[in-house]
Amino acid sequence: MTRHYAVSGKTLIAALKGIGCEEIRVRGSHRLLKYPDVRTTVVPIHSIETIGPSLLASILRDDKLSRSDFQDLL
Repeated sequence: MTRHYAVSGKTLIAALKGIGCEEIRVRGSHRLLKYPDVRTTVVPIHSIETIGPSLLASILRDDKLSRSDFQDLL
C-alpha cells in the first residue's frame, strides 16, 4: 500500500489549481473545486489540521492523480 503524507488544505488546493482546477464554491470550511471537465472534488480547510493520509488518497483517486504526479505539483 502506498503511503500518502498529510498536507494542509491550502497546499492541496494550490496544487490542484496548478493542474487547472477552479474554486467554484465555499461552504464553511470546505472548498468545492471543479476541473476543466465534469469532475469536482471537495477539500476541507481547517486552520490547525492537515488532510490525513486516507482522505488525501481518496481525493487523489477521485482526481485521477498518482502519488508521484501529486508530489511533482508540490
